Amino acid sequence: MKIIIPMAGKGLRLYPHTLSTPKAFIHIAGKTILRRLVESFSEVIKIFSVQEIIFIIGNNVGNIETKLIKLANDIGVHPIIYYQITPLGTADALLRAKDSLNGEPVIIAFSDTLFDNTSLEKEITNQVDNIIWTKKVQNPHLFGVVKCDSSGIVTHFIEKPNNYVSNLAIIGLYYFKNSLFLRKELESQSISYNNNQEYQLTSVLENMRKKGERFTYKQVKGWMDFGDQKRTISSNSKILSIESNHSQLIHEKSIIKNSFIIKPCSIGKNTKIENSIIGPYVSIGKNTKIKNSNIIRSLIQDDTKIQYANLQNSMIGNHTCYIGETKEVNLGDYSAYN
Repeated sequence: MKIIIPMAGKGLRLYPHTLSTPKAFIHIAGKTILRRLVESFSEVIKIFSVQEIIFIIGNNVGNIETKLIKLANDIGVHPIIYYQITPLGTADALLRAKDSLNGEPVIIAFSDTLFDNTSLEKEITNQVDNIIWTKKVQNPHLFGVVKCDSSGIVTHFIEKPNNYVSNLAIIGLYYFKNSLFLRKELESQSISYNNNQEYQLTSVLENMRKKGERFTYKQVKGWMDFGDQKRTISSNSKILSIESNHSQLIHEKSIIKNSFIIKPCSIGKNTKIENSIIGPYVSIGKNTKIKNSNIIRSLIQDDTKIQYANLQNSMIGNHTCYIGETKEVNLGDYSAYN
């Protein structure tokens, strides 16, 4: 079995944060989104003896190739990197990795989604050919969705339906027992797309279904999406809530003086907080200095300085200086505001 992680998108809805830091490398409660995703497959990697993890990237912004190789080495699997230089959709990204779709089983997980499913490895059995993991949502028109019969077999794949057909959103997690079938359909459909058209995986799956491939749907317990600032801040809150029960979120080498921390919060190594109220639902990276501030429901990266701030529902990037006032803030890396 192989694991494939497409992460070539530009992350336009998370600008300015993704101008210098790929979305998958944004830190949430002390870990990057990508590391959290990879670690969620730890049991799958062990049980199915996964030997390769495949990344599909757009370019080497922030020297991410080195970071990907290190991450793969940390979990004991061999990294392979493919490139989708022009972002032409999810199916086009997978087509870049066609040489790795050679018939072995594969799990595909897009890098802007995290999930809570403790039985993932139990759901992959010889009795199922393909699995689509889903989550019920209130706004299905924003997602690709599946329509299923009473036995759990997918009867239709629909990309962002205008009218209600199902509330089972595709979360970006897939299993294919025979990856060669996926490769053949990717290659077959790509012929009908010209160079400026996006080529989406949902249409590929629908064509495979029409040709006789069976897809079973499963539901995850929790789904955390990082598509834009609002969803990222919401997902940060969910992760903090989950981890507050079994993790030490405040680093022992952080310095907190004359301040009140309202849990759950994550505070990184060598971060100094003084005369401030922090939380709930705040993640703060390492080497950051916060003084005379009140911050709730926000996400702050590394090496940042904040003073006289009253922030909520905000994202502040790496190496940023904010001396400010009451507002919602969205500052990327290497910014300054005063």
